[in-house]
Amino acid sequence: MKRTKLDILPEDLPVEFRALCDGADVYDSSCSPEARVLFIDRDGGYFLKSAPRGSLEKEALMAKYFHSKALTAPVLSYLSGERDWLLTERVTGEDATTAIYLEQPERLAELSGTLLRRLHDTDFSGCPVSDRMADYFATAEQNYKRGQYDLSYGDFSSADEAYRVMCEGRARLVSDTLLHGDYCLPNFLLDNWHFSGFIDLGNGGVGDRHVDIFWGIWTLRYNLKTDRYRDIFIDAYGRDRVDEQALRVISAAEVFG
Repeated sequence: MKRTKLDILPEDLPVEFRALCDGADVYDSSCSPEARVLFIDRDGGYFLKSAPRGSLEKEALMAKYFHSKALTAPVLSYLSGERDWLLTERVTGEDATTAIYLEQPERLAELSGTLLRRLHDTDFSGCPVSDRMADYFATAEQNYKRGQYDLSYGDFSSADEAYRVMCEGRARLVSDTLLHGDYCLPNFLLDNWHFSGFIDLGNGGVGDRHVDIFWGIWTLRYNLKTDRYRDIFIDAYGRDRVDEQALRVISAAEVFG
């Protein structure tokens, strides 16, 4: 996980968090332009995430819910003003893109499938996002109409073909599973191959398992530069629970994600 030490605290840092940062080493740990993440090296460590107003509300809700299931670190504060701010304790360990894990790809693929199946077998009663698929398809519909798409997420010849496959196949999908929503290697942390917790839970909720399965396959291919570990992942997850046609529908929807 990349960290760059800051000499000066961000000017827009809310007063509520300044005492926590004073006297501590603070690092920029951001990995995307949409959000800024600060690592505060105090006690066991804290992560402070900021993003446009309203954009971290669901992440705060889902992080609290996942913590209630012992699947992530506790949420300490969520503030929404000119920007959103989310403070959590650090999840121990390093994310699964760390070299020691990528250097054993078979073991990593098997562990990734096992962890995902464990998550999907978790009771989701009381989940604050009870219909993740409604927002999921609403976003896809909106982006299709705007002409925003990326064909690299599927083997479709055109956006129109992907949209047709998505529309015709939606009925195959069932909302009966607790999802991470962005099940990629950077979003789960390991401590010497032992699972520590999930992070970046803003796309989580109750939905169809194939959303996470799609991303589990995609992230192994992306980070390992090959698709050869796909079968190991699927076998570890449980091949009997994987519908290849449903995966194709998710692939079509992700073209517009």
